Amino acid sequence: MADMLTIIAQPRTDSRKGASRRLRHSGLVPGIIYGTGSEPQSISVQHNELAHQLENEAFYSSILSVEVDGKAQKVVLKDLQRHPARPFIMHLDLLRISSKEVIKMSVPLHFMGEETAPGVKEGGTSSHHFTEVEVSCLPADLPEYIEVDVSALEIGDSIHLSQIKIPEGVELPVLALGEDHDMAVVAILAARVEVEEEPEEVAAAEGEAEATDAEDSDES
Repeated sequence: MADMLTIIAQPRTDSRKGASRRLRHSGLVPGIIYGTGSEPQSISVQHNELAHQLENEAFYSSILSVEVDGKAQKVVLKDLQRHPARPFIMHLDLLRISSKEVIKMSVPLHFMGEETAPGVKEGGTSSHHFTEVEVSCLPADLPEYIEVDVSALEIGDSIHLSQIKIPEGVELPVLALGEDHDMAVVAILAARVEVEEEPEEVAAAEGEAEATDAEDSDES
């Protein structure tokens, strides 16, 4: 099992908008820790350190350890607000977890065997309809990602949510909503081929269109 990713945070007592703005100007990201029946705790983290952590895909779907004043808490990332035009992180939401409580998280999908899929070898393309899926499980069962094996797919074949191999102890809540929600995750599509019309065929088509226009004009 990979080492738990750690966030070093500082407590903050002033949660007003002006205070958050000053934090951002000083290179900090305001955030909050909540959940498990405990009081929410306002925090701040170093922007550059957080941005570096976010380069790791696992950060978004793993159990994290957040240290505040030397005390560690287990959390998951629930929301991240970014500046709409600049590469800045504006706010961080962390949810405390309990080992006995089921959590819901979005987990990335890793598509395996695309290069060797018969449909791709025949000139088809692999089309990803989803790149992540929501799972529900106990924290100990949370997968970092889920593999989708497409190595046997022919052109026209697809894999649906119900066909994904899910780790033990993990469920896909969307499947409980009925068969209509068992969406295709990936499909092998035939390459699009555009056929140019021969000059004679184009001329014939234009002639037919002109004749039809003339008939419509005479009838009117």
